Amino acid sequence: MFGLGSQELLVILVIVLVLFGANRLPQLARSLGSSLKEFKKGIDDGQAKESSVSPPSANGGASPPGERTCGQCKSALASDWTHCPRCGR
Repeated sequence: MFGLGSQELLVILVIVLVLFGANRLPQLARSLGSSLKEFKKGIDDGQAKESSVSPPSANGGASPPGERTCGQCKSALASDWTHCPRCGR
């Protein structure tokens, strides 16, 4: 973890004890835990909202209603065409 050995972690723990005192450490840990819980909750809510957004419709690139399209290649057809110029169907 970040290249820290046991001696470095022990020094960091002693510094934290000196700065905050032994009585405040449980409060700090509790507030840190609740902050992480709220952060994770916010991330999960954001992902839920993102996934609830409707995906693009299947005919996103299709022509407007009333215009004919080829059944095989989905290219637009003029109203008087009997065969598709792209695939010949």
